[in-house]
Amino acid sequence: MKPAYERVEFGDNCSVRVYHRRLPRIPFEWHHHPEYELTLTLNSYGKRYIGDSVADYVDEDLVLVPPNLPHTWASNRSIDPASPQVAIVIWFGGDWARRLSDVCPEYAPLRNLLRRAACGLAFSPEAGAAMHARVGSLLSSAPRERLAASLNVLCTLAEAPGEPLASPTAFSDRAEGPSGHEPERINRVLSMIDLRFAEPLRLSELCEAANVSERSLARYFEQHMGESVGRYIARVRIGHACRMLAHTSTPVSVVAARSGFPNVANFNRQFKALKELTPAAYRRQFATGDIAETDASPKITERSPSLQRNPRLAKSTA
Repeated sequence: MKPAYERVEFGDNCSVRVYHRRLPRIPFEWHHHPEYELTLTLNSYGKRYIGDSVADYVDEDLVLVPPNLPHTWASNRSIDPASPQVAIVIWFGGDWARRLSDVCPEYAPLRNLLRRAACGLAFSPEAGAAMHARVGSLLSSAPRERLAASLNVLCTLAEAPGEPLASPTAFSDRAEGPSGHEPERINRVLSMIDLRFAEPLRLSELCEAANVSERSLARYFEQHMGESVGRYIARVRIGHACRMLAHTSTPVSVVAARSGFPNVANFNRQFKALKELTPAAYRRQFATGDIAETDASPKITERSPSLQRNPRLAKSTA
């Protein structure tokens, strides 16, 4: 089976992405992505697939998966049937972690951990239990606290024993995406959108950047991003507007224009549809301190659109 390419969204204010997944049963979702992934699985028994490694897993299973190595978990029963099965997932970039280890001696163990994780690593039950004990900090509403907790966990694991999972030959099978070039083309389009979101963006320009037809670009976006090109652009623009509303006193009309909405009425309508608040109400919540973290970043219980693209799997999340 060909693994699905998945784009993990970190948000503008996060160095790591923590995801708290709760569902009745962990489904088989054979996939890969360019980030490292540390996953702690709770209240679940089943099979774990990492590259060409297939093994049983139990409660407090803790595994570090390297970039672009296909993987999935698939449960067959819960330990406590009355409670959901849980996965605490930490995604992070290898380049970022290596730079941090070079700059900060305190985090030098990170480089050793990434080196050891080249084939994937399964850690001991004791390591899984230790990470379980830190779940409160990992799931904090404050991004800075989540980052600190994640770094502490990773540095602890750098010195912990771990069992390599995939064989070295699995590297030749690492996926590049459904056709090899699609993720690269999508990334060129995403870069253009990030740079020019405040300008009028024509679909023909995006297609030219990716060197694909409009039909192909629409298909790639639905497949990799889990949404249309237009909806993605709207989310980028609304995200920029959220930051301006939260951190500046700029008039709403100016926020709209600088976020790519020349029509204020259209801006208000799209903002409310996405955030369930008017721009003015959103700003008031920040002024009164009612929001603990910016809505421009994904919530820890929220999957990225590309991870939600299968309606059957989307229904399984709590």
